[in-house]
Amino acid sequence: MRRLHRASRILGFASVLLLAGAAAQADTIVLKNGRRILALSAVEEGDRVKYETSAGQLSLPKSIVDHIEKGGAVPMPDSPGEAAANLAISPPAMEIREANTEIESGVVHDGAIDRGYIAKLDGEAHAGSREANSHAALAHHAAAQFEVTHGDMEHALADEHTALVYAPDQPDLLMNVAYLHLRRSEFKLSLEYLERAGRVARDNPDVPKLAGWAYYGMNKLDQAVAEWRRALSLRPDPEVRAALNKAIRDKQEEENYRENESTHFTLRYSGEAEPGLAHDVLRTLEMHFEAIETELSFTPADSIGVILYTQQAFADITRAPGWVGALNDGRIRVPVQGLTSMTPELSRVLKHELTHSFIQQKTRGRAPTWIQEGFAQWMEGKRSNEHAAELVQIYEQRHGAPLAAFEGSWMNLHSDAAAYAYAWALANVEYLVRANGMVDMQRILDRIAAGSSTEAAIYEVLHINYDEVIQGTAGYLRKTYL
Repeated sequence: MRRLHRASRILGFASVLLLAGAAAQADTIVLKNGRRILALSAVEEGDRVKYETSAGQLSLPKSIVDHIEKGGAVPMPDSPGEAAANLAISPPAMEIREANTEIESGVVHDGAIDRGYIAKLDGEAHAGSREANSHAALAHHAAAQFEVTHGDMEHALADEHTALVYAPDQPDLLMNVAYLHLRRSEFKLSLEYLERAGRVARDNPDVPKLAGWAYYGMNKLDQAVAEWRRALSLRPDPEVRAALNKAIRDKQEEENYRENESTHFTLRYSGEAEPGLAHDVLRTLEMHFEAIETELSFTPADSIGVILYTQQAFADITRAPGWVGALNDGRIRVPVQGLTSMTPELSRVLKHELTHSFIQQKTRGRAPTWIQEGFAQWMEGKRSNEHAAELVQIYEQRHGAPLAAFEGSWMNLHSDAAAYAYAWALANVEYLVRANGMVDMQRILDRIAAGSSTEAAIYEVLHINYDEVIQGTAGYLRKTYL
């Protein structure tokens, strides 16, 4: 997401960030993996947490929820794109049997995984008994579920793969491996396991539900729509309904769009756009891809979708606030009305939005907004000289918002509060990069991807907390620009 370039003062708007939406209250669901979900309301009912959004009522397993924060700012109505992109996709549930419950309690107890117990079941499985293999598979699956709830995706995937060794045709295990690859933005790998699951569980609605997300991530709208329609025919699901509505809107808008491809991008553009501009956009994106790839030592696995809109189509499809000049909700969406060739400003916008794709995939969707927007501005070439004096004054007068306030969505901020948020995000990332180098920033992103909260990841790498980041940023701005 890139803010429209406007000359705007940010002094005095620090408190606005905290007060935006104070007239109405909402709830924030904090997951154990650190993710935060803003909802109109949230309640615990049995083993689920149910919450209201503009997409309808959704729910999560209580086991993956850390706590609910009551009384935050009410979110502005989501665009269908934002609703689809930010839904928390629950892992497929495994059928519960008595034997399962006994094994699960043996695997996870006293807040930890009992690896000795798992090793015992592994040893019994080596004898070749079908029942022993089933028990070993379930043990590793239970360990994986525990690791998912604690944000440890690496070990969860390893355990789920081991479970499949013991029960290679178990559809629930196949779907859970697919789910974990999906969470890691590994869409093609996810589909491989879903195809296997579909052969042994033809009428399980979770198979087309997850397949729809995989195809959507691969920018294959026709297949995503078909899978989600099939999922709804098998079971009503508000998550799927919201995602399907979004995909249909995209599909209808893009039916008459032209399409170009390059090594890393699939580009669609309105017939009103110049073909020469489309060629320039792809060439510029490939140039930026190479630069960001080098900086972050990371290569996104799949082709990245890019859509060039007229100004009206961009507003209609994204329904973003007026201060949003471009958007990345899994695909890069840019209004280019009136342009016939590449301009320096459009090049900067493309690099900004492409950085979001890299950060999103490198951190497996776990990076908070301030990291996303700070890195995106840094990569496009912005620096903090313009707002340094105002930011330092806000810090010295103790009017600034805590860094945690910048973690969630900014889509409900008005333009002045957004200007302040963008300025602090850039300043924080600029300070961290200048003080510690890009290698340490890569390590922080890797730890976020592995499940650490952002503050914990920064502390593990740099041994400073959020308050010390803000303090260091203010000192850096004072020394560098003032």
